[in-house]
Amino acid sequence: MRDTRESRLLLVLLIAIAFALITVDIRGGEESPVDGARQAAATVFGPVENGVAAAVDPIGHAIGAVRDSGQRHDRISQLEHENAALKQRLGSDDRNRSRVRELDKMLKKAGAGQYGIKGAEVIAIGAAQGFSWTVTIDVGSSDGIQRDMTVLNGDGLVGRVTTVGPNTATVLLANDPDFTVGTRMEKTDELGFATGQGDRPLSVQLLNGKAKVKKGDRLVTFGSQADKPFVPGVPVGEVVRVDPSGGDLTRTIYVRPFVGFTKLDIVGVVVLAPRSDPRDTVLPPKPAAPKPTPTVTVTVTPSAGGDVSATDQNVE
Repeated sequence: MRDTRESRLLLVLLIAIAFALITVDIRGGEESPVDGARQAAATVFGPVENGVAAAVDPIGHAIGAVRDSGQRHDRISQLEHENAALKQRLGSDDRNRSRVRELDKMLKKAGAGQYGIKGAEVIAIGAAQGFSWTVTIDVGSSDGIQRDMTVLNGDGLVGRVTTVGPNTATVLLANDPDFTVGTRMEKTDELGFATGQGDRPLSVQLLNGKAKVKKGDRLVTFGSQADKPFVPGVPVGEVVRVDPSGGDLTRTIYVRPFVGFTKLDIVGVVVLAPRSDPRDTVLPPKPAAPKPTPTVTVTVTPSAGGDVSATDQNVE
């Protein structure tokens, strides 16, 4: 098509319509008038994405063993037994060994938090429905997945389910600017709300403007009413910067997420919430402080005859 006045006007009109639909969708929430179109798109394109993923991934069916573990995991030993069976099915090459490690971490996270999960693979990045940070996973309503379920992996909080088709679902990632989750500080229990900032650290507004926070402090999810969209106790991230309080009612801190959103592969959808809040038990143990290196000192002692003697001493 030639670059004419009519073609330019048509392009401007299409862009305006697109932004109008995005605005209506965001303001509509669960009652969005375009939610039906999103679900229809998931129904139509989900099987195609699943088929492509199955064709290029020869071990995709092995993840099904985790999907069948929707009942509550009461013992980590049970999870390790399931993981051992998966290891045999996944093989021994480097790529599969890496995925086994991911599965192992995720199952142990689920065991520590008493989360019942459905395992899934990320089969597509982004979505045709908008310009959000999203991924498509290969489980859907036929696997018991519903909208507003928590998604995690072996590192921590991945996001929440926003759209569900029969065999696939869309997950809004925690670093998306439209993503917000209630958080709780480790040990101090200070509450706040974390918001995604793309490839930058999460911005967290603490409700207590005088809260004492330092670099390295860690946060977990606070949990939602009826555990949707968020179950409690899922690791969120680590504080990397703290803004001065300045006497404000709230305080802003910046948190580096535990999850690497650009390299997602195997995730788990929480289909069964824990009986009680796991608090900080799902957080990984902090590394032990390094022991100080011994230093050598030399003590010079003059003798009566004018000679000087030197003595080495080790000081811890």
